Amino acid sequence: MTIPAPFPGDPVVTPELAPELGLSDAEYARAEEALGRTPTFTEAGVIGVMWSEHCSYKSSRVHLARLPTTGPQVVQGPGENAGAVDIGDGFCAVFKMESHNHPSFIEPYQGAATGVGGILRDVFTMGARPGASLNSLRFGRPDHPKTPRLLKGVVAGIGGYGNCIGVPTVGGEVQFDPSYDGNILVNAFTVGIAESDGLFFGRADGVGNPVIYVGARTGRDGIHGATMASAEFGEETDSKLPTVQVGDPFMEKLLLECCLEIFATGCLEGIQDMGAAGLTSSSVEMAARAGNGIELHLDAVPRRTKRLTPYEMLLSESQERMLMVAKAGREQEVLDACAKWDLEAAVVGRVTDTRRFVCTATPGHDPLDPESAGPAPVVVADLPIDLLADDAPKYDRPQTEPAADAPAMESAPAASPEAEDLGAALLALVGSPNIGSRRWIWRQYDHVVRDGTLFGPEQADAAVIRVFCEREGEATREKALALSVDCNGRHVQLDPFHGAAMAVAECARNVACSGARPLGTTDCLNFGNPEVPETMWRFARAIDGLAAACSALDVPIVSGNVSLYNETDGRPILPTPTVAVVGVLDDPEDRVALAFRAAGDTIAHLGLPSAGALGGSEWLTQQEGRVSGPALAIDLDAEKALQACLHALAKAHVLTSAHDVSDGGLGACLAESCIAGGQGATVRVPAGPASLTARLFAEEPTRVVVSFSPERGDAVRAVAEAHGVPFEVLGQVGGSELVLDDAVRVSVDALAAHHAGALDDIVGDE
Repeated sequence: MTIPAPFPGDPVVTPELAPELGLSDAEYARAEEALGRTPTFTEAGVIGVMWSEHCSYKSSRVHLARLPTTGPQVVQGPGENAGAVDIGDGFCAVFKMESHNHPSFIEPYQGAATGVGGILRDVFTMGARPGASLNSLRFGRPDHPKTPRLLKGVVAGIGGYGNCIGVPTVGGEVQFDPSYDGNILVNAFTVGIAESDGLFFGRADGVGNPVIYVGARTGRDGIHGATMASAEFGEETDSKLPTVQVGDPFMEKLLLECCLEIFATGCLEGIQDMGAAGLTSSSVEMAARAGNGIELHLDAVPRRTKRLTPYEMLLSESQERMLMVAKAGREQEVLDACAKWDLEAAVVGRVTDTRRFVCTATPGHDPLDPESAGPAPVVVADLPIDLLADDAPKYDRPQTEPAADAPAMESAPAASPEAEDLGAALLALVGSPNIGSRRWIWRQYDHVVRDGTLFGPEQADAAVIRVFCEREGEATREKALALSVDCNGRHVQLDPFHGAAMAVAECARNVACSGARPLGTTDCLNFGNPEVPETMWRFARAIDGLAAACSALDVPIVSGNVSLYNETDGRPILPTPTVAVVGVLDDPEDRVALAFRAAGDTIAHLGLPSAGALGGSEWLTQQEGRVSGPALAIDLDAEKALQACLHALAKAHVLTSAHDVSDGGLGACLAESCIAGGQGATVRVPAGPASLTARLFAEEPTRVVVSFSPERGDAVRAVAEAHGVPFEVLGQVGGSELVLDDAVRVSVDALAAHHAGALDDIVGDE
């Protein structure tokens, strides 16, 4: 162990400086005690980012341990760059979702673009070629002055990056709510395919092995990005612009192809994306997983900016970079491949057996300045790996259940509001920003590149992509993956346990409606300040809801992300535990769309009957101007039976369509199927204790509307009965109007027009 000397020009580290580095007073004292000395400025910066919420999960780790992460289908669970589930024939789906919330609010284009780039790297770092992307977006009020700029910038950033790199964006979700006025959410998801026995991991194995930097040169962009993502916003938000990374999708494309080529040579021991906290986190995490140390020679780090200090090089979050550990003697293979793809590469260190993070640099040396000179390199950081990783702070923060009379927990009025004109109400609902078409958004994304998209946006409840299970010398097996992302923060606000469970259930139900068998889940847990006991209570209850649903539905969580401090000036977002579920279709022909297609087809309801409970619904929120209850609950046993029934029906090829009842209730569900197919329908709304308004617009879970040819009705009923799923015929497809109980008669053309114009008031004439 060497006691590092301060690097010339660095500030003197004092307790007063600690908050600027992301350390509380107690954490700074803990660091000093662990080291037995005052850390250098570089070391304090390293400790600050590695102990940030973004990197250490210090407020969430104690709760994340309750999530189910194993199962026979799990090839790789949490703890690596991405998770993986078995899809059969020796192949696996590799996927993950992450947030880029704070950067996207500060600079929407680059924040969203680099969010896409980061999640793509997480997937191909595992050895998988990315096949498709989704996104989950949250914005403030449609009439908020910042919303148009943020929406346009985020969408442009997602499209700008994804379109250039050639990975289709095949689906997603968008919601608007006042709670996101000052803190939007941008959650990005990517899935790829790899051979199950050919995955690569972020491990610095093999003492003496060379550590190689690959990709874009290091600059000053993104410094303190991880720390910024671990703090709430205030009046100084605009000053945080330098913490936002800048992306280059063309560089990423080269990096992707180069990495896949290097993987095929067998010359690597490990590889890690340089994401949050850049070179620091990638090297520390690789060493920690392997139980080794790592030594970095910062003089060798490629850079694009003069006079970078060790602190800046270690904390920079410049994009499109990888850290590789090559097998000793085979580093030249890596360097040659990088040269072929016109990528920068340099040996910058080695694996050690010390379990320490050691960095050297030469004062006065700058490779970009030929006239610079300096003495011999000096140690600028020497820290225990465990201190930065496993021994990082872990908090079990106080929890307090919100008061029953808190605004978001208030009960609905004794008498639920009634629509004076149900037809006009339905038109307004399907044309609202939270229900209507997202075509303005997805037409800016290339959702068919690579020619594998079977169902794209607004064609089915889940996106479906074709995948080929190809091994050299073996016949190709064609399968399909179904992908869905979902969360309704209103339901989570009213009841975190059931709201989070419903997010998992709806996401898996979407996958089942498309014909697939759900396999696994990734999550992105977006919450407010964990130091607020009420926020922590909601977080912990949501974790339990996710755990219950994932266990009941056999969709373990294999990867994910936690994003806390999503609030501005003490105003938190709706708790938004976003989930994405991946499922497999062994035969792509089993897929099922959402559109009513054939006049004369029978329309039926599968699942639990509705009680007309409007709590948390889009309809009631619009009427009340706030989120109100009572909260909904979910029967996970009934949900499991429904999803199994849907999968069996898809394999039997007896359904024309399937569409789950969710946002907007039964009315919106029927309208969307009519719009998608250009067909009308005559429907008898199932009877119940509630008013017709409530039965049309309630968003209770475990309900699906299907259509099928009349001659297949007995087969559909038999499958439903075999699975113990309630089955009720509702009506028939046909005509040019949606007719509901003779109380609603609306033309499909009018529904389609309102649906298509949902975002017009936000985006203008674009």
